[in-house]
Amino acid sequence: MPKVSPELLSILRCPVTGSPLVQEGDELVASVAAADGEKLRYSIEDGIPLLLPPELLAAANAATSGQHDSKA
Repeated sequence: MPKVSPELLSILRCPVTGSPLVQEGDELVASVAAADGEKLRYSIEDGIPLLLPPELLAAANAATSGQHDSKA
């Protein structure tokens, strides 16, 4: 499990709610729920937190997979 340093974690904030983040396993979780009542979760890949809001993360993943499919 990649561990985010306490120093970095102390300055990171949820990009949607602005609340502090806490690490739970391989994810960072907002300490305050979003407007829909859900606490937002952000994955950590190779030790780097991916702090994209869910709708932007889905678009980024779709764009990335689309670019890979178009290569011949």
